Amino acid sequence: MKPGLSLRVSQHLSLTPQLQQSIQLLQLSTLELAQEVEQMLVDNPFLERAGDEAETAGDAPVDVAASVSEYSVSDGIHAEKEASQAQLATETVAEAPSPETPETLNWEADGMDGQDGEWGGESSSEWDTPSASSSTRNRDGDDETDAIDLAREHQSLTDFLHRQALSLHLGAADTAALRFLIESLSDDGYLEDSLQELAQSLAGDDLEEREELEQHFAIALKLLQSLEPVGVGARDLAECLQLQLRDLIRTAEDEGTTEAHMSRLLLAQAICAQPMDLLARRDLRKLTSLCGAREEQLREAMALIARLEPRPGRRFVDVERHIVVPDVIVRPVRSGSGRADFSVQLNPEVMPRLRVHDIYAGVLRRHKNSDGHAALQQQLQEARWFIKNIQQRFDTILRVSEAIVERQKNFFVHGELAMRPLVLRDIADTLGLHESTISRVTTAKYMATPQGTFELKYFFGSGLGTETGGSASSTAVRALIKQFVDAEDARKPLSDAKLADMLKEQGIECARRTVAKYREQLKIPTTTLRKAL
Repeated sequence: MKPGLSLRVSQHLSLTPQLQQSIQLLQLSTLELAQEVEQMLVDNPFLERAGDEAETAGDAPVDVAASVSEYSVSDGIHAEKEASQAQLATETVAEAPSPETPETLNWEADGMDGQDGEWGGESSSEWDTPSASSSTRNRDGDDETDAIDLAREHQSLTDFLHRQALSLHLGAADTAALRFLIESLSDDGYLEDSLQELAQSLAGDDLEEREELEQHFAIALKLLQSLEPVGVGARDLAECLQLQLRDLIRTAEDEGTTEAHMSRLLLAQAICAQPMDLLARRDLRKLTSLCGAREEQLREAMALIARLEPRPGRRFVDVERHIVVPDVIVRPVRSGSGRADFSVQLNPEVMPRLRVHDIYAGVLRRHKNSDGHAALQQQLQEARWFIKNIQQRFDTILRVSEAIVERQKNFFVHGELAMRPLVLRDIADTLGLHESTISRVTTAKYMATPQGTFELKYFFGSGLGTETGGSASSTAVRALIKQFVDAEDARKPLSDAKLADMLKEQGIECARRTVAKYREQLKIPTTTLRKAL
């Protein structure tokens, strides 16, 4: 084979450092961007915040906010960062951690609100700061305790229990054991680790010390379960309910009650002594044979159980408010033609005001021949790149948001039922961008609208065929399913097949399996669990 030389021309994409940084900034969330800005301000001496004072002559400052929006952004990145870390757009309370709680346990009837299986709790949302509250029973006679008020007081479950423990006047060993158990509780008041595991974690392989610790822990556990809130220190859901029923029976005996009410309490205690899956499935036939009671009596006892608190520590949870600071704000505007119009603007609170440090840049220009000039010049160039890439990030977010609002205008007027099918390719083709760019822009970016605050990805969804040859958004179909379920007869809940037939009557072709998938996404239980007691 004879060696030779040949010339070949080809094209390929080269990711320069500037392009890599642009892609990285585009996919960051608001909080991550604030952290990236803070880190860049520390690492690069040529980058600074644009203050409110008059800008001096020299290398002109570049105002990121002014170049993209008519608003001027405050300099408080630190305040915005701290607020973002302390709060989110939706207040959330941790789910019950009880290891033996059946996943299918759902209590929607007889004193239970919500579709997510939370007893006695309800939530509502208004814009991006919904409130959460739960009611629970306590021995002082207060029937309701506002979880938000407790969160404002910063009173945790462990603090509340430690205060009660001080009044017990225990010895040093029992005090230490009780304190250890209190610190081992989950946020919902459950003791998830066994006493043997807790003792082993402290004593290791020392068998004698481990046995001694178990004895102290056994005593401390009884003391813990006697404290408020009732049910705290339970190892599983069954024990938690038993503790509350035991307290109700003791109170009823002390205060006096009717024989019928006492019978319901005793029957409820007998039901909780059975496997929890029978209660979750509402297997009245099996419970009737096990408890020796009539179905009507079982229904009354189960209704009483549904009013108990399965998570005793829930009302003490310091609700972590994650405020999703919206990147885009959509507001309705008056139109002379009478049709609905909306203004789309970037949120000034998330837009940093950055500029090149004019004094440092001026010094660098006057000392071009000094040592280290090349490295400093590179840092100056990186500062300019960073400012330009942030400007491009917000510009892209605004363009994509405007395109989404234009396509989903009916949603902003009428809500979920008016959502149109939309995929990333539609917006990419409209703006002349790649689908991957749209995906990065719509991830962890939020839009505040008259209908609430939503992630940009929320406005995208596949379409289902209709009898007229068009398509209906999956989001609109889910909203329609929820509407059907909310209006159903609780004694005869709608099956997935019936929901599919009802959608077909509305002109939407949706298979039963698809209905079941959407129902699960909405956290709507099956017909068996939705059926009223």
